[in-house]
Amino acid sequence: MYLYTMFNKPKLAIENFDYSLSDEQIAYTPAPNRGDSKLLVWDQTVIAESNYSNIASYLPTNSIMLFNNSKVIAARILFEKINAENNTSVIEIFCLEPTPAYTPVILAMQAKHKVAWNCLVGGAKKWKETILTKEVTINENTFNFFAKKIIQSEGKFVIEFSWDHPQLTFSEILTHIGNIPLPPYIQRKTSEQDKDRYQTTYAIEEGSVAAPTAGLHFSKSVFNSLKDKNIHQKYLTLHVGAGTFMPVKSATIDEHNMHAEFVEVERDLIQFLFDHAEQKEANSLKHTNTPPIIAVGTTSLRTIESLYWMGVKAYLHMQENNKYIGQQDLNLGQWEAYELADHQLPIQVAMKALIDWLDNNKISKLIAKTQLMVTPGYEFKICEALVTNFHQPKSTLLLIIAAITGDQWKFVYHHALNNSYRFLSYGDGCLFWIK
Repeated sequence: MYLYTMFNKPKLAIENFDYSLSDEQIAYTPAPNRGDSKLLVWDQTVIAESNYSNIASYLPTNSIMLFNNSKVIAARILFEKINAENNTSVIEIFCLEPTPAYTPVILAMQAKHKVAWNCLVGGAKKWKETILTKEVTINENTFNFFAKKIIQSEGKFVIEFSWDHPQLTFSEILTHIGNIPLPPYIQRKTSEQDKDRYQTTYAIEEGSVAAPTAGLHFSKSVFNSLKDKNIHQKYLTLHVGAGTFMPVKSATIDEHNMHAEFVEVERDLIQFLFDHAEQKEANSLKHTNTPPIIAVGTTSLRTIESLYWMGVKAYLHMQENNKYIGQQDLNLGQWEAYELADHQLPIQVAMKALIDWLDNNKISKLIAKTQLMVTPGYEFKICEALVTNFHQPKSTLLLIIAAITGDQWKFVYHHALNNSYRFLSYGDGCLFWIK
């Protein structure tokens, strides 16, 4: 029994989602090969143990796997300062997300001359002057790169970056001078191996500051095994924010402020989800099975589940106002899925509302923000299985696992801890079936 406030917020004690994780059980480096990572398969109980190279054998033929193709950007920029005593100090600027004037993220990455980002600053007390300068050389062209403090609020800074090479984009500069932002618990310098392995093989859309780690296990050979079984891959984008590592510090989860992240979904994928829902309804009348939709990673799960509720919002807005919902109103708040829980629309109705909205706005890609927080008691709408890593104690990611398994997550994690599974971003993972 789950208790809800008058706004339908799940009121659960975070201490019930804690477990003991030692340093020895954390993967600080990746497995030798992507497919070597261990895989635990759960369907109401642990039914198999293998590795990712064999994942296709645990999936039905014609399954659909949804992958997050967001690419981790080299978000850590280091500026060196030499003081009067000739001592060198380092100021680190960690780019979190672009300011509204430079969103969606692609606008910020393709910006020329200047761009503004919300950032964390390491060594902020050493930054006395307004502007930091860094001399940069790319392809034998030397130019100056500047960082200017605009405003500070709640521990974060708005930083304006500018450069005096008008042809170069921020993406090109960041790739050259930035560093890949490893998870905060990995306290070491980024290696050449990290540049490859802390990135999925199919990453395209720049914008994440943390990897969608479930996808790190999928190598070319793993994809070939999926193809051999006619398991289809489709792609969406959620730009992973630094908030993914933020533990829940409040006593109950209803008091936690979930971070918002950008999602980008092509119209073709929304049309596919519509068609799949139509086919599933038709097959149910014939008592035949429909291939399942499997989210690779919690980011993919949050994206497709957010799509459903965005579609509900778009549908209800049209019904109540006889006009299309505005772009900002389409963004999904942290608890809106729970507030809208009484509106159980068929999936195809929600997807059709989004397709109509895109067509009315003459655009082929939905770009919005989601704060969706999946907790125990959440009813999954589209996602039928999840491939994911083992997550930190007291994290919003662990709450997603508990939403799928109930209290059985404790058994699953206890089993993994006792059988030498490696945890967190570079670690092993699970295939969870959702009932």
